[in-house]
Amino acid sequence: MGKSYRSELVGAFGCPIDENPTGVMEEAAFQAKGLDYRYLTIKVNEGDLEDAMKAVRAFNMRGINLTIPHKVEVLRYLDELSEAAELIGAVNMVVNQDGKLWGENTDGKGFLTSLREEGITVEGKAATVLGAGGAARAISVECALAGAAKVNIANRDAERGTELAGLINERTDADASFLPWDTKLKVPADTDILINATSVGLYPNVNYKPDVDYDTIKPEMTVSDVIFNDPHTLFLWEAARRGAKTINGLGMLVNQGALNFTLWTGVEAPVDVMTQTLKNEFGLK
Repeated sequence: MGKSYRSELVGAFGCPIDENPTGVMEEAAFQAKGLDYRYLTIKVNEGDLEDAMKAVRAFNMRGINLTIPHKVEVLRYLDELSEAAELIGAVNMVVNQDGKLWGENTDGKGFLTSLREEGITVEGKAATVLGAGGAARAISVECALAGAAKVNIANRDAERGTELAGLINERTDADASFLPWDTKLKVPADTDILINATSVGLYPNVNYKPDVDYDTIKPEMTVSDVIFNDPHTLFLWEAARRGAKTINGLGMLVNQGALNFTLWTGVEAPVDVMTQTLKNEFGLK
């Protein structure tokens, strides 16, 4: 067989997506491992996902990431789901297995890995999660499966928040509760880990922060944010002012990206290369 000029394709569908640095990280990983893969960052507007998922098959793409607003809608276009994705009810990555599209959710797994890297475990702890969207569902469910004693779900939409809390109570051993978020949220005093899993603070709206009573954040709490651009969020800045340990969204992004890399390629991800690439992108040491 002669030389092949075709690269294997993966990528991401989302809107907004212009400021998503995942492609830089994944491309650096492909190069480090000598793989002829390309990562395409593609704007797919709400309402256009069906056509985009047809393109995954038509272009023989190896897989795709899903981000806002497609993580739940994509379920209708998939052939199979992992056990975790089925429980979470949202997918952030798809693998094309000879024309069959298999969905997984690596958000929560990547989040837990980022906590462990900072010496934090969720077993026996109380977690308070802000939001009930795709990322929040993944993080809440994975925390419960990892042994969290309690999971509080704070959300503006009471129906979505109540549904997620009910799912955790029904399908895991954790005790889950819905927290109405109609006014400035008071963080429950027994919270060990507070997580912003909303899109508040996402670029370009970096001057916004979740509507929280920040004086209810205590020094003994760990506070994490899923926002990675810019990773220096006002949410984390306010938490640090109160003496809490803070963990930004870069670790979660790297670790879920590493899982995606391996599921697409079958090769162990060069996590050190991926981490340094993102740090370089954001001017971090």
